[in-house]
Amino acid sequence: MKEHKGAHAFNSNHHTVVTIGTFDGVHIGHQKIIQRLVNTAKAGNLESAILTFFPHPRMVLQKDADIKLINTIEERKNILEQSGIDHLIVHPFTQQFSRLSAREFVRDVLVNKLKAKKVIIGYDHRFGRNRTADINDLRAFGEEYDFEVEEISKQDVEDVAVSSTKIRNALREGRVEKANRYLSYPFSLAGTVVRGKGLGKEFSFPTANLEVKEDYKLIPKNGVYVVRSVIDGEMVYGMMSIGTNPTVGGTEKTIETNFFNFDKDLYGQQLSIEMLMRIRDEKKFESVEALKRAMKQDEAISYQFIRDNYAQ
Repeated sequence: MKEHKGAHAFNSNHHTVVTIGTFDGVHIGHQKIIQRLVNTAKAGNLESAILTFFPHPRMVLQKDADIKLINTIEERKNILEQSGIDHLIVHPFTQQFSRLSAREFVRDVLVNKLKAKKVIIGYDHRFGRNRTADINDLRAFGEEYDFEVEEISKQDVEDVAVSSTKIRNALREGRVEKANRYLSYPFSLAGTVVRGKGLGKEFSFPTANLEVKEDYKLIPKNGVYVVRSVIDGEMVYGMMSIGTNPTVGGTEKTIETNFFNFDKDLYGQQLSIEMLMRIRDEKKFESVEALKRAMKQDEAISYQFIRDNYAQ
């Protein structure tokens, strides 16, 4: 896959089949469209291209919209790279870009820049200034500018009954297993391991304190989760606590992971941690001893889940 930083940077001598969207989560509905894109490109001797946008349009057009995304832009790129497409165009979404008319977008971006010979879109796709143009307009432009249009039917997409909004809602509710089914891969949090207050070590549960720098990244509901991460080439399992540590008077939200049977120094390292299952809500215990007992129980539940689902 070749990445292009904007449509203006696209350079290929081949005609393309293009799909357009934000693709937050690259979930099973998105994957259906992308597979159609790749197959169509191969059958028509075309190159496959995804046109996506960053920042998310709602971040630009709705300044007060505190939208949180399933993937950071880097995570989205990494997932799309595995899909078999030829080109990924990440176009900067700006106020100026949003004011392009439908005709300007089709003519200047899809036809002149991306050399589109076919455009595949999901049902109910709208585009152009104020999102006023629809599939009928796109088909009319296709006749004018000599490209085909294929719409993934509502039934095809709804067969998988999934949307980015449903996944975001599941994560906000802490339902990571449901989100993972919709995504077809484990939701993850990535960041740098930073120094915390060292409370986990005092409790005999040393933790890696993860700092996620992208403030638009969705953090699931506070609670305790079973997780895993590849560290130095080895799959390591553990349990993650998201919350404020209310039992010890904490107020600041942290993401802390206790990796099982692991004692390497991780400070300063970049980690991507996959979330597998929710154990329980965050709770303020009556004492530190009660918290320790709960953590022991969390550990036992985690080990059982790992044995049941990931035993070699």
